[in-house]
Amino acid sequence: MTDRPRTLYEKIWDAHVIERREDGTCLLYIDRHLVHEVTSPQAFEGLRLADRKLRRPDLTLAVADHNLPTTPRVKGNGGPLLIEDPASAAQLAALEENVAEFDVPYIDAIAAEQGIVHVVGPEQGFTLPGTTIVCGDSHTAAHGALGALAFGIGTSEVEHVLATQTLLMKPSKTLEVRVDGELGFAVTPKDLILAIIARIGVAGGAGHVIEYRGSTFSAMSVEGRLTVANMSIEAGARSGLFAPDEKTFAYLKGRPMAPRGEAWDRAVACWQELKTDEGASFDRSVQIDASHVAPTVTWGTTPEDALPITASVPFPDGFAGAQRREAARRALDYMGLHPGQRLQDISIEHIFIGSCTNSRIEDLRAAAAVISGRKVHDRIKQALIVPGSGLVKRQAEAEGLDQIFTTAGFEWREPGCSMCLAMNPDKVPSGERCASTSNRNFVGRQGPGARTHLMSPAMAAAAAVTGKLTDVRDLVGNVGELAA
Repeated sequence: MTDRPRTLYEKIWDAHVIERREDGTCLLYIDRHLVHEVTSPQAFEGLRLADRKLRRPDLTLAVADHNLPTTPRVKGNGGPLLIEDPASAAQLAALEENVAEFDVPYIDAIAAEQGIVHVVGPEQGFTLPGTTIVCGDSHTAAHGALGALAFGIGTSEVEHVLATQTLLMKPSKTLEVRVDGELGFAVTPKDLILAIIARIGVAGGAGHVIEYRGSTFSAMSVEGRLTVANMSIEAGARSGLFAPDEKTFAYLKGRPMAPRGEAWDRAVACWQELKTDEGASFDRSVQIDASHVAPTVTWGTTPEDALPITASVPFPDGFAGAQRREAARRALDYMGLHPGQRLQDISIEHIFIGSCTNSRIEDLRAAAAVISGRKVHDRIKQALIVPGSGLVKRQAEAEGLDQIFTTAGFEWREPGCSMCLAMNPDKVPSGERCASTSNRNFVGRQGPGARTHLMSPAMAAAAAVTGKLTDVRDLVGNVGELAA
């Protein structure tokens, strides 16, 4: 242990190192392990074939989310959930069998608490500051919003954590992303993270853990921080981190799996020390003025292909480097766009408000504030609102948000990953466009040939009522609930 000033990342890393090898590789202790149906079947089968037990079932939590349909769910005669797609049905059935055999805590597909794994973890208090958290899903970075060192792992690593509660890995470099100032009217955390990725690129954080610092992030809600941390992986980073503060503690207090009583007081005392020391140095640093960020949308096939909604589709020749120019040409060809076309002239056929990035109650409130009193445009073929969990869904219904959405012409769905990725019935048809609050706009991400434009819930709601990409600032007269 060194006496030099350390970053938040270094403090958490150092506290979890079991063994450090000469080449820098460390055996790291893992505090929490989230499991879902996609990456776990092979891992559990590996344990079974090796006749190994699950080392710490009590530190593991399983949730089904990727393959679940978001239409009403029914179990047949007390048996498994009725799923039309055979592959999805097999994965979900395997998860239920594996958690039963290995005694893993499991939130059933029809349980009130069911939801997207990265919504459920924080919501249940399973995610805690200063912990190491892994899941077989790249957007595990989201949990860093609460001061946890959280990252996605592969299937073989899932098996390793199940068997040993450890991982063998090398430490990352550190990247400070400092944003100061106030976000402008109708500019949200989703706009900010898209602007950050556009600035540093999809490989800008490669090999690094990002720590988000500055007055903008200090003022941001925990739900907004979850959105930002979630998309750290889209900048190539291993994880994203926020130092826990009073907002973090208030968010976690009373959660079902959070400490209670004297244990809570001791935990908070420890968590208050989880911050980067004065004088600590980062390997790299990026600074952004929050006032320069506008409502943002993507035009291409990576999250760095993002521009303010007031801009036009870029000319490929304007990019530096032959590889980047060629990538822009391919993206425009796939997206069916031409250089110089105004973003606000691009028509939309589908709306998706959901995903582990933007499906929490603040996100739904922000969308409802735009939708209220308006109707989904005739051009829209399908408009989905998919809450991130059953608890979010019930809270939204208690606030009457579901009625705002359904009256406007949206479909109010059950929790799940839904249209974020084409692993369930919610898909975008080939050649059609979707205004999406999800995290990725890769080729085929929402279905073969689907064309995805990423944006905030408020911006997706604006697209829903106009039938095209729209500057939400032209529709709303005051900031209202546009904070998510």
